[in-house]
Amino acid sequence: WLMSDNMHHQWLLLAACFWVIFMFMVASKFITLTFKDPDGYGAKQEPLILTAVTKVEEVHVPEEKHWPEEFQPTGKAFSGNLIRQPLVHMERLELLRNVCRDTALRNLSHTAVSKFVLDRIFVCDKHKILFCQTPKVGNTQWKKVLIVLNGAFSSIEEIPENIVHDHEKNGLPRLSSFSDSEIKKRLNLYFKFFIVRDPFERLISAFKDKFVHNPRFEPWYRHEIAPGIIRKYRKNRTETKGLQFEDFVRYLGDPNHRWLDVQFGDHIIHWVTYVELCAPCEITYSVIGHHETLEDDAPYILKAAGIDHLVSYPTIPPGITVYNKTKVERYFSGISKRDIRRLYARFEGDFKLFGYREPDFLLN
Repeated sequence: WLMSDNMHHQWLLLAACFWVIFMFMVASKFITLTFKDPDGYGAKQEPLILTAVTKVEEVHVPEEKHWPEEFQPTGKAFSGNLIRQPLVHMERLELLRNVCRDTALRNLSHTAVSKFVLDRIFVCDKHKILFCQTPKVGNTQWKKVLIVLNGAFSSIEEIPENIVHDHEKNGLPRLSSFSDSEIKKRLNLYFKFFIVRDPFERLISAFKDKFVHNPRFEPWYRHEIAPGIIRKYRKNRTETKGLQFEDFVRYLGDPNHRWLDVQFGDHIIHWVTYVELCAPCEITYSVIGHHETLEDDAPYILKAAGIDHLVSYPTIPPGITVYNKTKVERYFSGISKRDIRRLYARFEGDFKLFGYREPDFLLN
C-alpha cells in the first residue's frame, strides 16, 4: 500500500511538472506575438491620397473584429517547413492589422469595398472560398485550382489555357455578381485569401509582360496604353522607341495618374496597388500568401481551406519564386531618385502592409 501511494505521488508530481512547462511555452508564445518589434515598418513617407479607379457604387461591409474562425489551427500535423506555417501566417495577419490601424498610413492602406474590388474576387460556393486576384503574382494557377473545385473541369491538366481567363466559360463567378446581402454573407463566412510579392518586382513583371513581350491577343497595351504614357511622361520627345521602364515609373509615380487610369480602364489592374485591388484593411482575409514563399504557402492554403485532399497546386518551376534583387536594381539603375521616391510613395502601403523592406537603392 505504501509503495502504491508513493507511485501515486510521483505521477502527480510528474504531471504537475509537465503542466508548468506547457503553461510556460504558451505564455512565451503569447509574449512573442504581443510585443513584436515594429521598427522595420516605422519609416514615414509623404502620404498619397488614393482615388477611386472607376466611379462605382460602394458596398458597405461590416468590419470583422476577430480572427476568422476558418483560420484557426485544425490540429492536423504539418510536415517539414509547414510546421512553422501557422505562426508565419498569424504574424503576417497581425502585421496587417497593426499597419491598418496606423493613422499616418490610412490614405495608403484603406479603400472602399467597391465594385472594382468585388470584380477582383472569385467565388467557390461549393467549398466556401473567396480568392482575390492580384495580377503578376502567379494568379493563373490559383484560378485553375478554383475552376477544378467549381466542377468545370475534373483536373488542372484538362483546362485549356484560353479558358482560364475567359470568364464566360471558366465557371468562376465574381463576387460582384451577387446581391449585397449575399456578398456580405460570403465576406463574413468564407475562407478568403490572396497572394502578394515584392511591389517593385511585380511592376517589372507587369511592364515586361504587357509592353515588352506583349501577347498578340492584347494589342491595346502596345498600341493604346503605351503611346498615352509616352505622350505625357517621356522627357526626350525626339526618341521614337517604344515604352521604356523610365516612362512607366514616371506615370505610376504621378499623383495625377488617375486621369490616365480612367482612360485605360480595367487594364490597369496589372499595376495598381494590392490595397486598391483587394481592400485588405476592410476585408478580413484568412491567409495572405507570399510569392517568394509559395512552395510552402500553397500547400498551407489548400490545407487551411480544407481542400488539400481534392486538388494540388501545380508544380512550381525551380527558382521562379525567388526574389531577384539584381534584376530590380538593374531596372531602377537609370531612373532618378525623385521618380523612384514618388513611385515608392504610391506603393508604400503595399510595402508596409505585407512586410516588404524599402529598397536599398532608396536608402543610399
